[in-house]
Order: sequence, then structure tokens, then C-alpha cells
Amino acid sequence: MSIDIETARRVAKLARIRVEDDQLPALADEFNTILGFIEQLNEVNVDQVEPMTSVTPQRLKRRVDEVTDGDMQDKILANAPDAREGFFAVPKVVE
Repeated sequence: MSIDIETARRVAKLARIRVEDDQLPALADEFNTILGFIEQLNEVNVDQVEPMTSVTPQRLKRRVDEVTDGDMQDKILANAPDAREGFFAVPKVVE
């Protein structure tokens, strides 16, 4: 795929970037360079590569999933302007 000057002009307009006419050929060349790089990336075989969450291999800190401060439902709901059946009650906003 190749980007011509008219396509570069349209992309600039859609991005709301003012580009002078004499700068459009350079912009089109830059777009073509980017697309060429993307085509190179598409040629890489990544079938056996696991997705990464970070560029450095590290494990997230883990902790025991346990309730450390709870059993205070009555105290919390005492501050609610409207509580029903053990929950906060809110006015209906969507019909």
C-alpha cells in the first residue's frame, strides 16, 4: 500500500492538522515509511510467542485474598441516606 499526496492531505484534514502544500510530499513519504515498517512487522512469525505484560519478565506481587476489615455492614449503612434490605438505595435514573 502506498500513500499519495492526496491521501496525506485527507489524513491531515481528518487529524485536524494544518499541513502546507509544499510539506505534503514529505508527509506522504513519512506515512509510506511507517507503513513499510508495519509490513516488516507483519512478516515476523509469532506463532509460538506468548503475549507479554511487560518488557521485563517479572511476577506480580501476590497476597492472600482474604477479608481483613469487614462485618461492618450496619455501621456503613448507617451513613446512607436511604438503605434497604442491607444495600444502598439510589433513585432510578434510567427509565
